[in-house]
Amino acid sequence: MNKKFLFVVFTLLVIALTPQALAELDDSVVVLETFSGDIVIEFFPDDAPNHVDNFLKLTKDGVYDGTYFHRIIYGFMIQGGDPLSSQAGVPMSQWGTGNPGYSIDAEFNDISHERGTVSMARSNDPNSAGSQFFIVHKDSTFLDGEYTAFGRIITQESFETLDRIAELQTLPNDQAIATNESSLVKATIKDRSEISDILDLKPPTKTNATPLDTEPQLYTNNYLGISFYSPVGWLIQSPPKTEPSVPDLVVLGPQTSSSSPAISISIDGTSGTLTDEINKLQKTIDPLIRQNVLTITDEGQTTIDGVQAYILRATGEFENLNDDVRKIGFSTILFVDDNRVYTIQYTNHLSDYYTYEEAVSGVIKSFKLIHSGPASSENSEMVTNSDKEGGGCLIATAAFGSEMAPQVQFLREIRDNTVMSTQSGTAFMTGFNQFYYSFSPYVADYERENPVFKEAVKVTLTPLLTSLTLLNYVDVDSEQEMLGYGIGIIMLNIGMYFVAPAAAIIAIKNRIKLQ
Repeated sequence: MNKKFLFVVFTLLVIALTPQALAELDDSVVVLETFSGDIVIEFFPDDAPNHVDNFLKLTKDGVYDGTYFHRIIYGFMIQGGDPLSSQAGVPMSQWGTGNPGYSIDAEFNDISHERGTVSMARSNDPNSAGSQFFIVHKDSTFLDGEYTAFGRIITQESFETLDRIAELQTLPNDQAIATNESSLVKATIKDRSEISDILDLKPPTKTNATPLDTEPQLYTNNYLGISFYSPVGWLIQSPPKTEPSVPDLVVLGPQTSSSSPAISISIDGTSGTLTDEINKLQKTIDPLIRQNVLTITDEGQTTIDGVQAYILRATGEFENLNDDVRKIGFSTILFVDDNRVYTIQYTNHLSDYYTYEEAVSGVIKSFKLIHSGPASSENSEMVTNSDKEGGGCLIATAAFGSEMAPQVQFLREIRDNTVMSTQSGTAFMTGFNQFYYSFSPYVADYERENPVFKEAVKVTLTPLLTSLTLLNYVDVDSEQEMLGYGIGIIMLNIGMYFVAPAAAIIAIKNRIKLQ
């Protein structure tokens, strides 16, 4: 009887307290005390509950105290929340790479990124948000559905403070010249009733933008003869094959100060067996083991697409260019099929090695051989030379977010299946790559850092993509046809990018003179 009575009392107590707890969450605001004034943030727990909880937790733990708004772009947003910016001795060049030691999954919603919206910063991986956030300075609706909006600023002083910070003079890397004026002194959780000057704002505007897909996406490379499901947001690149040790494909995860996950895939010709390749690998790493640089933690057998494979796990200590010693974790998989040896290697900082275990496992389990890759040969130099003409579409990949984007896949197919099907096309790509890779990595990096520039590049690439679709409607069966169509498309692009704008400018000038 007493037990039943206590159970009823407990149940009623839970029911009574639940609305109160939810009300307290709804009534909680965070006040950011900055050098330039206070910013008061209200939250959207119904739209992004985990992000709201995370922000309140970090505020309560003092993570934001003493940090800086380390990225300021007038007319776009101000970004802060990096714990590294509050740590003494950390160079400003590393601000923006820090995190709280974990990440949270995306909660993309239908809240539009209008002026004053508070949203979570992330890397290319949609599920990489941690502590960094940004406040939209001017409407930036192109972010809708791709970043998690979880709050907004709600007082007149907040908007004035936002403007003052956004108007600070900045360096080329978007950091404030007067660093102290971008400081976030303290973040405090308060009850809404404690804020006296809350504006009478309308409900947040809803967007019709389709949320970014966070599921792994199928990547297929017909030239290499492989396919796999890649974690969304991870960049897939084909680095120039400048030497045999350069992998054929690299899949890069989100890069931070404490994490640098990467999967490399190499394919070489072989006349040996799996045992022969294992012996080669062991001879390569034996000197590192004897020098106590590398430690084997595990080795054994597995299968890749039904093919027997060898797996080796190890840890090592290596110095970077700044003489900092980093502990690195490795997983290397070897298997042989059709006179080719395949090497798949995952590496990351040891402290964050297991964070991406599920994502890496997804790549390995979905890895398929589609047997349309380069011809096998005992001389791996043939594979090396063939790959050298290829490479990643770095600028387009950064612009469209993934090498699996339809636009990037289209460029790859045109390059691999049409242009490089002839000697003249191959010769052109060899010369073009030397020029292209001299600047494209820097352009791609800036695209990832500046969403406005990224959108501008998208617009710029559209005429090029449109003109290249013409190659889908012709048969290129000879060197003469390749030269003819190639020159024609080059002239067409010259007309679109240079002649047409020049003609428009001249027409406008003439009209002004007539007036």
